[in-house]
Amino acid sequence: MASRSLLPLLLGTLGALCYHKAYGISVKTDNQHVTAKEFQEAMLSCKYSAGKGIIPRVEWKKLTTRDVSFVYYKGDLVGDLKGRAEMIDSSIRIRNVTRKDSARYRCEVSAPTEWGQNLAETIITLTVLVASAAPSCEVPSSAMSGTVVQLRCKENEGSPASEYKWYRNGVALLENTGTGSDKIRNISYTMNKKTGTLLFNTVSKKDTGEYYCEASNGIGLPQKCSVKRMQVDDLNIGGIIAAVVVVALVMALCGLGVFYAHKKGYFSKESSSQKKSSDYKYTPSEKDFKHTKSFVI
Repeated sequence: MASRSLLPLLLGTLGALCYHKAYGISVKTDNQHVTAKEFQEAMLSCKYSAGKGIIPRVEWKKLTTRDVSFVYYKGDLVGDLKGRAEMIDSSIRIRNVTRKDSARYRCEVSAPTEWGQNLAETIITLTVLVASAAPSCEVPSSAMSGTVVQLRCKENEGSPASEYKWYRNGVALLENTGTGSDKIRNISYTMNKKTGTLLFNTVSKKDTGEYYCEASNGIGLPQKCSVKRMQVDDLNIGGIIAAVVVVALVMALCGLGVFYAHKKGYFSKESSSQKKSSDYKYTPSEKDFKHTKSFVI
């Protein structure tokens, strides 16, 4: 009796499973990681399969670190892709991608069932490749030998990030990270191709020359900054000593002048005259006295 009562339940469960499989939805993509050069075409693939009689709803969303926004909703392209893309079945073809299109995109396919909303999705990452821009370079026009000098090179447009190479008098400088085998070479500088810095720990006259930097990320042609000259001069010890001697002589002459003037009494005469003028007292005359007396009467 118990086995007979369980049989309808098993058949019902089996039928439900078969019904769910028949009416289920699956989604896939041909390429989860899409790369495209800026202003060229990109295809975001989304393919689905659904059970017989199901009319699914397809939506696309753009996922960024800041928000989630629709790009395909209720049968129309919206947002950033409107006017620049088209739907091919459930896939999106972007005709001219820009750097702002770099993001993750989610294709969602849904349909109502007896068990509620059935949803399947796939995520595609779009990376837009942007060529390097002309970098900005910082090169000092002059430097003293024996000092620390750093040259800088940077650009922020390229994607992926650019790598940098320095040139002196038209000849490329060897990369030197300052560690490992690079440290053995007789090179007076440290160059970092990732950050674009060229560091001279002790610059010398032989480092004088015309410098420029080149930025490249493999997308498009390398870009370079304008040529700038750096002049390195030795410290002029003789000139410094001569300047010190001249200053000392001027100070000595000033001191002798003051001493001579004091010895001749120029400062004492001036002080005595000032003292006489300050010691003078006003004494009323007889005429003043008579005038005052008559005024009182």
